[in-house]
Order: sequence, then C-alpha cells, then structure tokens
Amino acid sequence: MTQKMLSEAEGYDMLRKYDLPVPEYQIVKSGEDAAHACERMGCPVVMKIISPQIVHKSDAGGVIVGIGSRKAALGAFTKIIDGAKAYDPEAHIEGVIVEQQAEPGLELIIGGRTDAAFGKVITFGMGGTMVELMKDVTLRILPITDEEIRQMIKEINAYPLIAGYRGSKPRDEEDLVRIITNVARFFEENGHVVEFDINPIRLYEKGACAVDARIIVDDDIKVVEKPVRTPVPMEYFNPRSIAVIGASQDSSKMGYAVMHNLLHFPGQLYPVNNKRSEIQGLKAYPTITAIPAPVDLAVITVPAIHVPGVIEECGAKGVPMAVIITAGFKEMGEGGKALEDRVLAIAKGHGTRIIGPNCLGVIIPPKGIDTTYVHQSPKPGNIAFISQSGAIINTVVDWSLAKNIGFSNVISVGNQSDLDFLDYIRYVGKDEKTKAIILYIEQITDGKGFMEVVSEVAKVKPVIAIKAGSSRRGQAASASHTGSLSGSYEVYMEAFRKSGVIVVHTLTGAFLAAQMLAHPKRYPKGKRAVVITNAGGFAVLSSDYAERYGVEIVDLPASVVDEMNEFLPEFWNKGNPIDLLGDATEKRFEKTFEVLARHEDLWDIAFIITFPNLVLTSEQIAKQILKFSAMTQNRLVATLLGGDSMNIGRDMLKEHSIPSFEELDYTYRVMGRVLWQKFRVKAPGLL
Repeated sequence: MTQKMLSEAEGYDMLRKYDLPVPEYQIVKSGEDAAHACERMGCPVVMKIISPQIVHKSDAGGVIVGIGSRKAALGAFTKIIDGAKAYDPEAHIEGVIVEQQAEPGLELIIGGRTDAAFGKVITFGMGGTMVELMKDVTLRILPITDEEIRQMIKEINAYPLIAGYRGSKPRDEEDLVRIITNVARFFEENGHVVEFDINPIRLYEKGACAVDARIIVDDDIKVVEKPVRTPVPMEYFNPRSIAVIGASQDSSKMGYAVMHNLLHFPGQLYPVNNKRSEIQGLKAYPTITAIPAPVDLAVITVPAIHVPGVIEECGAKGVPMAVIITAGFKEMGEGGKALEDRVLAIAKGHGTRIIGPNCLGVIIPPKGIDTTYVHQSPKPGNIAFISQSGAIINTVVDWSLAKNIGFSNVISVGNQSDLDFLDYIRYVGKDEKTKAIILYIEQITDGKGFMEVVSEVAKVKPVIAIKAGSSRRGQAASASHTGSLSGSYEVYMEAFRKSGVIVVHTLTGAFLAAQMLAHPKRYPKGKRAVVITNAGGFAVLSSDYAERYGVEIVDLPASVVDEMNEFLPEFWNKGNPIDLLGDATEKRFEKTFEVLARHEDLWDIAFIITFPNLVLTSEQIAKQILKFSAMTQNRLVATLLGGDSMNIGRDMLKEHSIPSFEELDYTYRVMGRVLWQKFRVKAPGLL
C-alpha cells in the first residue's frame, strides 16, 4: 500500500470543506515572502516546515511560534530551513507555512485511523506536545452517533477542564460535539484517507481552532468486499456417525488419542486405516468410501500432504463436515497456504465444510463428542469455549475437571480456512445447552462481520472475551499520534464494548464472569447494591471493593431499618452493608431476606457474604439464598468464604445457577466488569 502525507495546507483545505475551524495560512519559499505574509495576516504568526520526510516538525526545530514582526519572520524562515536541513539532509523541503497564531486554549486531539479488522476508528482526547505521555484518549469505531460523541467527550480524565474546573469557565462543549461530528463525516466520506490527526485543536469558551493537521492518504486503496457466508446447518454439529481417518492402534500417534476420546460417542464410530482391519476394538476400513453407511463427520489426522486426497474421498462419500486436526498448512508459509487453498477448493466443490486445519478439534460433551486429543474429556455443562489456541484448550479442559466446571461446547478454530469465529458464535448462540460463551481471540479478519454477529448473540447470551496481544512490543512506529494512541488492541476493546462483549484478561476471570452471567436473570437491572453478611470485617471490605469497582452501596431508608430493628439485635449496625453479626442464625438471614424482597425496588444486586462457623452451615445459608432468589427478580451473588466446609452450600447454589464465589475481591471485580459493559460505570479493575 503506497501512502503519502498531505501537506498541512492541503489538510486545512480538506477540513474547511467540512466546516472545521482552521487558521488562515500562506505557503512561502523565501524569507521576504514570509515577512509579507506576517504583515498581511497580522502578527503574531506561526511558521512551520513543509516536508514529507519530516513528520514530527517540533523535533526538527521546524516550528516557531509567536513571530511578532517582519524582521522576526525573516529570521524564523532562515532558522527553520537550516534546522530542517541539519535534522535530515535528505529531506525534500517544499517551503514554510505561515499561519495565524491561534489564541491559547485547551489543547485537544481528534484523530482517526483505519484498522485492518474493524475499519475506520476515531480518537479523541487531550492533545498537544505531550499527547503520548498523557495518553488520556478514548476511541470509537465508525459510524458514530451524537450520543456516542457526547459520551466519549465525558470519558476522558480531563473532562472537568472542558466542563469548567475550580472556578474556570466551561469550554464550548457544543461546538466540540459539532466538530467531532464533522470530523467523523470527513473520515467516512473520504475513503482514501487512511489516518489523520488534528493536534492540537484548541477549545475556547466560545468556538475552537485546529492548529495543526496531519492527514495520510492512499489513492490506491481498495474497498474490501464483505465476505459471502454460507450458514452452517445446526445438525452438522449433531452427527450420528463419525469416521476417524488416520485412526491408530499406536498410543504415541494423534490418531490413537482422537479415536480413544471418541470411544464413548453414542453414535456409529468408524476407524479408517489402510493397514489394519481393527483399531481399538472396532472394525477398520481402508478408506472412508469403503464404509457401507453414511458418515456425518470426518476427523482427519493424516499428514498434510495426504489431506487433499482424503478430502476428495470425503466429498465423494457425501460427508457434510470434516475436522482437519493435521498441521502443516498456511501457518507454515506460502507452500502450506497453497496446500490449504487446494484442500478448501476441493471441499467447496463437494459442499463439504471444514473445521481447521491445524486445530485441536471440537468437543460437545452433552452429545459425547470429543474429536480432540486432550488428556481427558471435559464434563457436560452450559459454557461454550471457542479458542484460537489449542494449547489453551488443553489447559482449560484439564483445569475444568479439578474445578468441576462443565462445557456445552469446546471449539478449536485452527486456521479458519472455512468455518471461523462467526460460524461458531452463531452455532453456540442457537445451541440450547449453551448459557454463556467464552472466546479466546488472537486475531479477527472480518471485524465488522464479527461485531454484527456477536452483537445479536450477546442480546440473548453473555459473551466473554480474552484478547491476546495487548503488549506494544514490536509495534511499528506510526506516522501520527493517533496511530500510536489507538493501537489494534484498543480497537478490539472498543469493538467488544460496542458489541456487548465482557472483556477479561485471565482465564479464571473469564469463567467467573461466565458463571455469573449464565444465570437466567443475567445482568442486574442497575448498579445499586445491598450487602448482607455475618462478618463485620468483610462488610468493611465490601464497601472498599464496591467503590473500587463501580458498585453503588445504597443507603437504607429509615422505614427499612425500622423493620429490621424488629428482629435484629439492638447493636446491629443499622446500615448497608447489613452486618447481621457473627452469631447470625438461619432465621436472622431469612427475615432480612424477606424485608429486602419486599423492598426490591430499592436495590438491583444483593451480595450475600458468609463464612464457616458453628452457628450457620453452608447448607442452611444456601437454602435461604434459594428462597430469597424465588422472592425477587433482582440479582443475587453469594460469596461463601472458606475451604471445603462450604462446598455443600456452593454446590446447592450451582445447581440453581446462582453464582457463588470463594474470594470477596473477585466477587466485586467480576460484577464491576459486568456493570462496565452494561452501564458504562467507571473503568473496572483487571479480571
């Protein structure tokens, strides 16, 4: 892609067409012309170098401000030219721009760049020379609404400087909204503009002025056509018969592990091996075409070079879908890519859909399907896990067995030559067993398509994502401030937020969030919370964690306190968190829950926190929580602190999909993530 940066004058001319405030300017090529321009515009003026090779003008001494006379303009011209030549002797100097010096104001940045996956992105935040140091910015993926623009203005930490801070008058926020709206329109309507930043744009009590504009264009850019997608029928994931091509009797072979994990499949299982008549106790066939019955799913473990021929046989057999476990395709370079393209072309010719290649496979525990080579198949459950890493699936499955976590689906996407994230998200979105979806993502190619699909699925099922690649290490230097501020990871975060995806940073956090949201009530109606506990210390910590993670602990009305006074000890704390004291019995919790249920309009979330003691068993508190849940439409979240002695209660709650945590900080941290996505509360802690 051939890109060039417009001169500042060309940039100003483009922005003027969109009613954006830019200063008067003149390009000069001599000191005398600079002096004339200064006199004509009226001093003071600013003078800047014009050179495609000098991107950051200040670094080259290419910017002089406050030029107040003809003589000063003559000297500034010479100084700028000499400085530029010393900075980069090879730079082509086109001249110097003389422009009206804008009045001092609040310096902001408005920028945009074209993301490879999600398209055009707009950035707003604090600008000026220290923009990268401050990094007080927010971004949105275009198109953008007026409401989103107003929201992003309020999101930056420096918003009080716009609204008016410590006696200072507010800046012209309405004009700022108008300017960002016009900038977004400019970026959308000019397809050849791939990146820009207006930095700084100075905001005043009335109006604004763009002091510098850097616009990068590519006249050869081509519009990427939206991929044509053929939906995958749901029944493809419910095969009645499976063939393992490359099935083996040798326990060191992948074909052995895959075959072994499928032995509990309740349908017909056919080993395919041209050297043996029996594999792991089942009759083997030399080819898939030799199987005397229909095959709904083929699992391929033979070396990559043989896969095209095997896919040809699968097509001839009428196999609707094949899982290619084998590696050695596009991940290996151009030769592997050519081989993968050949496999895909053969499959398309027969109408056979492909999972992989270079994948771990799929596991559908409720249906007894495990086409992978994991050490032990996971238990059935209600969480779907879709991953771009086979190693992470191996780890998660092993970990889930110890944690007693089950899955509705586990899918390794591999190279995604045919089926990709979008197909799998659509499938698990419709799957009745799936109540929550976790994604491990390294890269998405069709970002707009991803947002379209996941936005619809997230309306009916919670979607949680871990995005790998947040590190800046190795990121190429950008030609603009915007490019360095709105990297790929930040764009993914905004795409997830806009699509209704809960973002987490750890696998533990992902499963905690999934368990929280797999409940039929899903999201709380708001962020107002009550806390009920028999542990005074944890009541204090609850207040700390709630404030940290954006949960609002509400005040109890006097009438509610009076009701509780009727049955609680005289020395209870008479507030929220509600401390029922260490000797709280089952009855004390029960009566408190009854009062809160009658006044459920006062709160949205109830955090119930208890610890192991001789007065109240985990079974007793779980029983009362279940009764409480039946009395209210609001969300209940339990934290049963302690060790194995609390497992009976935890298991009772789990059976009824009520989230239960073992660590108090995680309780509030997970809820903070949920509230951030649903209500855009303060940025939550890492999860």
